[in-house]
Amino acid sequence: MFENIDLNGKSILITGGTGSLGQELVSIIFEKWPNVKRLVIYSRDEQKQFQMNQKFNVETNRAIRYFIGDVRDLDRLKRAMQGIEYVIHAAAMKHIHIAEYNPTECIKTNITGAENVIQASLECGVKGVVALSTDKACAPINLYGATKLASDKLFVAANNVKGANPIRFSVVRYGNVMGSNGSVIPFFMKKKSEGVIPITDPRMTRFNISLKEGAEMVLFALENAWGGEIFVPKIPSYKITDVAKAIAPECDQKIIGIRPGEKIHEEMITSSDSETTYDLDKFYAILPFQHTWNLEEYVKKTGAKKVDFEENYSSGNNSEWLSVEDIRELIKSHLYPDFSA
Repeated sequence: MFENIDLNGKSILITGGTGSLGQELVSIIFEKWPNVKRLVIYSRDEQKQFQMNQKFNVETNRAIRYFIGDVRDLDRLKRAMQGIEYVIHAAAMKHIHIAEYNPTECIKTNITGAENVIQASLECGVKGVVALSTDKACAPINLYGATKLASDKLFVAANNVKGANPIRFSVVRYGNVMGSNGSVIPFFMKKKSEGVIPITDPRMTRFNISLKEGAEMVLFALENAWGGEIFVPKIPSYKITDVAKAIAPECDQKIIGIRPGEKIHEEMITSSDSETTYDLDKFYAILPFQHTWNLEEYVKKTGAKKVDFEENYSSGNNSEWLSVEDIRELIKSHLYPDFSA
């Protein structure tokens, strides 16, 4: 992986870069490309930048830059993107219940922010943009998912308005990232001491991906996108009750009911999207209906194969499942080395 891209000597900007995935990306980039020219962390929370600087400080990591700014601010984005070659757009309002209560703010960040990233990238000579999406954007039933679907559509369509500009816009869509801010495993770990684990619905399932896998997928898209693809990983599912058993087998499970905007099962590819979905071995690629390149050439050079499923790709109908023991091993290897149930 990453044989066809060299980020040494390149300048990269990550919006929302102080988040869990942003920090994992920084770690991987510094490890694989130690001579990266500039790595700009663009975010609006100065406290998170201060904390991140304790781990990646400008004295020992001369390439890193911390840039206070909001994706809602187009002028600030343009200033930050001067000399930038690659943009990874991770900034978003992502908590479902907060978005439901503050819809206008969510729209400003997730949709207007996406438009601003596209506009700034086009005007500043950026070569490649990868936008992070979510399974919530697939057949959305909540505002957060709806705004991310709109964002996905904007980034896909941006390839149609670039003219002679060689820039490529693509999207990566995946499920719950293990250990990310607000995710279920750290939440259950905190609840363990109380003796009761709250379960929204015992039927609930979710996709699972590690921070490292999520970050590597972003870099895969940066390396391999032709423009307009929505990349989807092939990842396992888990039952929410199995996560509770893995973390706290001695605790009671209390059913509290589904929160506004939640689904029982998450989707990453709808049955309608499967018409333009291709298999890239480790990933699926939902191709745009209108693309600026030749499909036959794409299939030949990437080895892509048209998918043969007609139903949706859902966490509920997945062919790969994590057992209670699998979940425990993943927690130990990716999050808490000293973990024991």
